[in-house]
Amino acid sequence: MTFALHGIPVSKGIAIGKAVLISRAAIEVSHHLIDSGKEEAEAKKLLDAFDQVRLELDQLRQGLPKDAPPEMAAFLDVHGMILADPALAEKPIKLIRTQRLNAAWALTTELNDLLEQFAEIEDSYLKERANDIRQVAERVIKTLNAQQDSLTPSDFLPTSDIGVESIIVAHDIAPHDMLRFKEHAFTGFITDLGGKTSHTAIVARSMEIPAVVGVRHASEMIRHGDWLVLDGERGVVVVAPDEQLLAEYRELQTQILKEARKLQQLKHAKTETADRVEIELFANIELPEDAIQAVKLGAVGVGLFRSEFLFMDRKQALPDEEKQYQEYRRVVDLMHGLPVNIRTIDVGADKALGGGRDISQTGTSPLGLRAIRWSLTEPEVFLTQLRAILRASAHGQARIMIPMLAHAKEIDETLRLIEKAKQQLHQRGKAFNPNIQVGAMIEIPAAALVLPLFINRFDFLSIGTNDLIQYTLAIDRADHAVAHLYDPLHPAILNLLANIIDQAKRANVPVAVCGEMAGDSALTRLLLALGLTDFSMHFNQLLLVKREVLSANVGLLRARVPRVLRAYEPEEQAKALERLLS
Repeated sequence: MTFALHGIPVSKGIAIGKAVLISRAAIEVSHHLIDSGKEEAEAKKLLDAFDQVRLELDQLRQGLPKDAPPEMAAFLDVHGMILADPALAEKPIKLIRTQRLNAAWALTTELNDLLEQFAEIEDSYLKERANDIRQVAERVIKTLNAQQDSLTPSDFLPTSDIGVESIIVAHDIAPHDMLRFKEHAFTGFITDLGGKTSHTAIVARSMEIPAVVGVRHASEMIRHGDWLVLDGERGVVVVAPDEQLLAEYRELQTQILKEARKLQQLKHAKTETADRVEIELFANIELPEDAIQAVKLGAVGVGLFRSEFLFMDRKQALPDEEKQYQEYRRVVDLMHGLPVNIRTIDVGADKALGGGRDISQTGTSPLGLRAIRWSLTEPEVFLTQLRAILRASAHGQARIMIPMLAHAKEIDETLRLIEKAKQQLHQRGKAFNPNIQVGAMIEIPAAALVLPLFINRFDFLSIGTNDLIQYTLAIDRADHAVAHLYDPLHPAILNLLANIIDQAKRANVPVAVCGEMAGDSALTRLLLALGLTDFSMHFNQLLLVKREVLSANVGLLRARVPRVLRAYEPEEQAKALERLLS
């Protein structure tokens, strides 16, 4: 029987093939008390399992093929760091010694506690990092249980099906397993869990393989060997499609492949509209290695480097100045003189960072202590990051970008600390760019409404549409009950964007959009109509947006935008947008 499942599209394209079902393999942990006197032997058993898994990951890291996505090495490094952190084993060993729990039971107890803490996190990117800890712990438990952890096509499909295009279906996929799957050229990925920043999403995009994540219960409803159609454009998975539907999707698949080949021809084309308006396309990156692909696809710089990945390890101490400097410099070097906007750490509400440091006691609200608000409560941590960014600026166009500013006193205190960081480096004789550019993210309605405050104090602005939409419409994007109300085309949003862009342009202050709107090619013409000339997006969206730019006529679009901005009734707005985008 044919039926469809829906999820989150994270990597575009069409995949057709048989389901390779990898069950979650919920680990059966034996719960028993060890005999008195055998506590140390059990503790050694746990530590030996950690060592064995660390060795396996080291071997995987060293054996990475040259064409492996750069994100793969970074993920393996993160897992290696988690394994190397003695704090992860401290509580289980204490449970072994004091309560005589067996090793697997003790580790599972700690894992459950950690996952409960991560479940309270609001920030979707950091929340998904709980998968890192879970995957590492499960790998250790598998080792303790002496379970086989080798995955090859013959384990999944009958011999007669080897060579048939196959689509992975799993509850979740660890990065080290993604590497194995890459070796066997699977054509798509479907997972029960995940979001746009999950491992599967990031690696699938870097491999340019269609993927749909967050397809609830997919691994339970899809049977091993079922024929599937994975529509990475709409986030749809069709199970057991009939011949007519298969034929239609195969034709669509052929068209998409042709379009993809055409897109590659645009890499070196000058980015300007049909009426010769020059547009700049920047890349958003989360890992330093992302810069390699950004340059290959023609990005003119990094519009947003999320520095949070350096601070994600909840067990280890916060990264020191030298560690941060080396990572920031690596991005600057990889961009070969192009600008790199390094956003200072943006963490939210009740999160704990390195060493279990509590960030806030204000609860889990996205309106709590986060981003610059938190940084200003931790001036030494903030100064350490500022010094690291400043040192990286000696090697290229590193720039500082501050998130979630709203008040004049926040701006003034931030700028004061930047000057203090400069003085500290000067006293130490460290090189840096004394004229480093400092920018602000406009992502709070209050900031948009008092924009002159920002224009007078900053070198550039970047509109974070994800949060601007969330806060303007009073919608918690992490709350599924209201997520459907998240609307980038709401008249209030469009008028805010138009006003921000217009004021910045008139003041001759560079302004970009770095939220998801910038990478949505369906909205490119609208943003051009609003006057935007600087876009920042995930690097794999660059060519799609560039194609829209090349065929657009900004003069015509600008003439049609007033009608859109005056439209408040849904029907009236829909007609105005249709006329604008036609």
